[in-house]
Amino acid sequence: MLAPQRRSVVLAAAALLAAPGALRAQQPAKVWRVGFLTNGTAESTRGQLDAFERGLAEHGYAVGRNVVLEKRFAEGKLDRVPALASELLEAKIDVAFAPSGVAAQAMKKLGAGLPIVFAFAPDPVGQGFAQSLARPGGNMTGLTSTHTELSAKRLELLREAFPAIRRVAVLYFHAPSAAGVAEQLAETERAAKVLGLATTSEQSPSVEDFERAFASIRRQKPDALVVIENPMFYTNRVRLAEQANALRIPAVYNVAEYVQAGGLMSFGASYNDLARRAAAHVARILRGAHPGDLPIERPTKFEFALNAATARAMGLVIPQSVLARADQVID
Repeated sequence: MLAPQRRSVVLAAAALLAAPGALRAQQPAKVWRVGFLTNGTAESTRGQLDAFERGLAEHGYAVGRNVVLEKRFAEGKLDRVPALASELLEAKIDVAFAPSGVAAQAMKKLGAGLPIVFAFAPDPVGQGFAQSLARPGGNMTGLTSTHTELSAKRLELLREAFPAIRRVAVLYFHAPSAAGVAEQLAETERAAKVLGLATTSEQSPSVEDFERAFASIRRQKPDALVVIENPMFYTNRVRLAEQANALRIPAVYNVAEYVQAGGLMSFGASYNDLARRAAAHVARILRGAHPGDLPIERPTKFEFALNAATARAMGLVIPQSVLARADQVID
């Protein structure tokens, strides 16, 4: 049996040896800094941001606990996006969530090698974000919206709901920052030919130009309208839907948010679901995965949305067979 004095020395030594482990156990968990960059407004992207935060929580990363979310909103002014991207870099974020192709491109141009996750990029390979969908290879990964691939389906649904249409106007804006617009336009025109529909097209480069663009469309006297998705249209979708409804002809859009803003009908990938799934990529990166090793994923949730209230206000009748197929009906 050890003498009392020697026992005290042994216990003290044991306590010193155990102390580093105890101190490590008491250290707070790391708080990660995640950047969120959008070309939209806080209001227009609220659903996406909420879905992203839910996705983070599903993977063990809760905002306010072990994640700080640095948010930057360009408020629809695309020329502000690069400066906001620089602000996020200066905020020492660990990973950037830049949902749109515009926001992701701005982060990429900083050239800092920061991990970047996108959610709605229409053509990640063509935009230079990745070498391939299966093996991105760089510092970017995420999900693609597949807008172009769904162009024909939108026109088919429009024709099914309104079989009498013969002439379709296509509204678009093709800017360097709006990737995939030319491809969507070409696919829409190809699909129209297959369906025996004539097309005319009209560009609108800004919200201030909407009135002129819609006046031009009105003079063309189309039977229906197809709106090609781009960031400027999305941010100003309430005003755009108002102008489209004033034509009193059916219009189809890419995503359900336009229908929620008063537009008539839409078909496309769920932006909120893409944002939620993008959180899984962010979580894997925070746990040590390299973005270039994470495959770019495609949508798994598609939404066919209809606004019955808008249809009634415009004097349009949507067949019950079409209404029954809708995922969302706003009344």
